[in-house]
Amino acid sequence: MTGFEAVRRLQPDFFIHSGDNVYADGPLEETVELPDGSLWRNLVTPEKSKVAETLDEFRGQYRYNLMDANVRAMAAEVPLVVQWDDHEITNNWYPGEVLTDERYTVRDVDTLAARARQAFREYTPIAGDRVERVLPHGPLVDVVALDLRTHRGPNTANLATEGPETRILGEEQLARVARRLRTSKALWKVVASDMPLGLVVPDGEVAQEGIANRDPGRPLGRETEVARLLSDLKRHGVRNVVWLTADVHYTAAHHHSPERAAFTDFDPFWEFVTGPLHAGTFGPNDLDATFGPKVVFSRTAEAPNEVPSDTSQFLGHVRIDGDSGVMTVELRDVGGRVLHTTDLTPA
Repeated sequence: MTGFEAVRRLQPDFFIHSGDNVYADGPLEETVELPDGSLWRNLVTPEKSKVAETLDEFRGQYRYNLMDANVRAMAAEVPLVVQWDDHEITNNWYPGEVLTDERYTVRDVDTLAARARQAFREYTPIAGDRVERVLPHGPLVDVVALDLRTHRGPNTANLATEGPETRILGEEQLARVARRLRTSKALWKVVASDMPLGLVVPDGEVAQEGIANRDPGRPLGRETEVARLLSDLKRHGVRNVVWLTADVHYTAAHHHSPERAAFTDFDPFWEFVTGPLHAGTFGPNDLDATFGPKVVFSRTAEAPNEVPSDTSQFLGHVRIDGDSGVMTVELRDVGGRVLHTTDLTPA
């Protein structure tokens, strides 16, 4: 997985891994026929031959990735800021879900999530009990990492007014995140989110997996918590907030502005979408206009699920100039080549 070598070569202060660290629901086949008729051969371990259900099978997902020399070399040199998303457990999961997928003998998602969480914490150890946390990094940047899995409601059409089923952060996490951003003394506040804000991420024909809901009007469903957070930042004059998001398997730069939005009680901000690294290729996803996103740049693969040896995998690189405070965000391909650059001047 050469993208991790590209990360190592950049020698960053840390690497934000915004979820989908493993694909516990993605067993491998020994051979896969490619579109040109040739065969791709996988190295398959027992734990990667089926969906993960036991604790040791979840552990085996992480052991499998560590068989790759690029992953080991990067992890040996670069500190990791790790979140989780869905594939650490199973596709599009939420608490309380009961699976209908016949590959599973354990259908209770809460049972699977407890085992998966233990394996996640063993192989990507973090301080404290929460995936959500703040990581100060000197006077220039604080990273606020979100947890969009533990407290979310079920995947529905995502059109309800605010209530238990519209949770994505949950009341307590929302309050902590707002407080951390308000009280941050850092020049830049980076919100690391495993899911994007303005992109539609469906779960079947009707239900939504993500924050957006396809309705371009006022905030509904999970959008309501995000709207409350954005309004709080504006009300308290919190500036220089940048969102780094993932999940959708391509790379993009989005500018959100109330001038384009149905919901207008927020200050303009940037969102950079990249990840997961070394997974299937998809996209682009549809935009939802509620928070006024504009696609400034987007790069996807030419086809879904391109061959792993192709170059349509993406990563991001952020630099902050210590003198000017300018944040430079580069979107790169798997070889480290710069595809797009955005320079942000602090307010």
